[in-house]
Amino acid sequence: MDLYDRILELSNCGYFCGQILAILMLETIGEENPGLIKAMGGLNGGVGFSLGCCGCMTGGACILSYFTGKGEDTGTDDPQHRPALKEFTEWFEKEMLIEYGGTDCRDITAGSTAKRLEYCPGIIAATYQKCMEILQERGLLP
Repeated sequence: MDLYDRILELSNCGYFCGQILAILMLETIGEENPGLIKAMGGLNGGVGFSLGCCGCMTGGACILSYFTGKGEDTGTDDPQHRPALKEFTEWFEKEMLIEYGGTDCRDITAGSTAKRLEYCPGIIAATYQKCMEILQERGLLP
């Protein structure tokens, strides 16, 4: 099954952007984490379905942070944490501005279910691919 078909399958199961990104990432590294998938649901629909910042932008940042962020009291961020996030957010802002006029769900879909169904699977796929590219280039994938 290709990436786009997997995204549609997950969407048909009732998952949205942030959750789909988390599921794809977990599948890639062979882990399960239902709590993470639930938590990523808060990013869906532009943070809590407010049509604010696209869940792919926030979800992509979360995926990168999963590999690079501080996770223990005595730990520190990986040195690639901020550079990876910067590369991703600059890419996302540029791509969404060119294609849709902004990075908020209201810019991308204007609250239209038809536009969400048309645009979001491709945005999810592009976001996931960009995150994996950034992680691979930095040697951060297990």
